[in-house]
Order: sequence, then structure tokens, then C-alpha cells
Amino acid sequence: MITIRRSEDRGYADRGWLRSHATFSFGSYHDPNFMGFRVLRVLNEDRIAPGKGFGPHSHRDMEIVTYMIDGQLAHRDSVTGPHVLSRHEVQAMTAGDGLVHSEFNASDTEPSHSLQIWIEPHTEDLPPSYQQIAFDPEGARGRLLLLAAPTSSDPARTATIRQDVQLYVTEVAAGDTVTHELREGRHAWIQVVSGAIDLNGMALRQGDGAAVSDEREIRVSGDGEALVFDLP
Repeated sequence: MITIRRSEDRGYADRGWLRSHATFSFGSYHDPNFMGFRVLRVLNEDRIAPGKGFGPHSHRDMEIVTYMIDGQLAHRDSVTGPHVLSRHEVQAMTAGDGLVHSEFNASDTEPSHSLQIWIEPHTEDLPPSYQQIAFDPEGARGRLLLLAAPTSSDPARTATIRQDVQLYVTEVAAGDTVTHELREGRHAWIQVVSGAIDLNGMALRQGDGAAVSDEREIRVSGDGEALVFDLP
């Protein structure tokens, strides 16, 4: 079964300096039908004006992943920093038993565009931690490239998240078909970052997402970039 969440049906907030689309309930946006999917709790698409951002604020008991689409984000937290996150980079943060951080557009002239992802951890009160990886987009063209997983043999290329979730990115073009087998009892969420894709015969475009359950395989083709979450 595949359930599509269209881009225009997401929650939307415009603060002037921030334009944000929320796939699931977040902040002042509440929809009891969209409180998350499996352990995927938040999936926000944020556009932040030059020089603006979120001042220091706290989180706990959440795995927070940021995927850059365009521009740069400046990050600082109570564990580490400062850091600057750019295109083709991913930030993974364990909020654990408490973490204070801030995020600002690192540019005074260009907007930033990113996806912020929250995943429920397998254990509460973990020690906070921060990771940042860069990836070669060539590795995602016509295939799935692993960005985050519960364990990593190469921390420079794959971030570790404290949950049984694998996060992949793929970029498909004409003639490409990327497949991913879902083991029994596993689910998937697909989020279109840019362009347009075909998911098991269903057309999705930028900003659309899809929940996948009771499917043996997912097939992605078309002309676009997408994130694929393999979820318990």
C-alpha cells in the first residue's frame, strides 16, 4: 500500500524570514491524521532568509537530521561548533538527555533551503552528539546512496543514528530505475527533494511524500532527487 502526501496539502507557515512546509504536525500546525509515520516524526522543508535563523533552543530524546538542498546553514550547539552545512552535506544530531543549539543562514545575501528530519530514538536519555558528513552526488546517480544508519563502518560517509532506520538519497534521470527491497515488517517513506519521480507507477513531484507499507519492493524512476527512509 502506498499513500501519497501531496506537497500542497502540507502545513505551511510564513514568518517572513522563514517559509516552512510541514509534512507532519509541527508547532502551530496540527493534523491528527499526520502525526508522523512509524518512527519518522518531523519532516519540514525550510527556506530561511539571508542572515536569519533560529536562536538558541533546546531539544531532547530525538535524532535530528538536516539535509541541505541549497545554500548554507551555520550551526552551533552545547556539544560542538560552530559548523557550516552546505549542499551535499548531512548533519545528524542526537539530542539525547538535552541539547541546546542554534541554526542560522550562513549567507547574508542568499537564501538557504533544507529539510529538517526528526526520528524517534530507540532509547531515551542518550548522551548528546553531533555528526556532519559530505557525500559525492555521483554516488547517488542511478542508485541509492546510504547517508545514515544505526551503525557505520565509515563515519566520514555514513552518519550513525540511534534507531533502526536507513536513510538513502537517489538522483534518477531518463532511463534510470532504482529498486529497494523492503524486508518483511519494514516500511518506507519517500520524499521528493527536486524534480519529479515515479514510485511504483505513481507520479510524485517536488515536495510530495509517500508512505509505503506491505510492499516487497519500491521502484524509483523519472528525473529527480529523492530521500528514501527504510523504517521499522
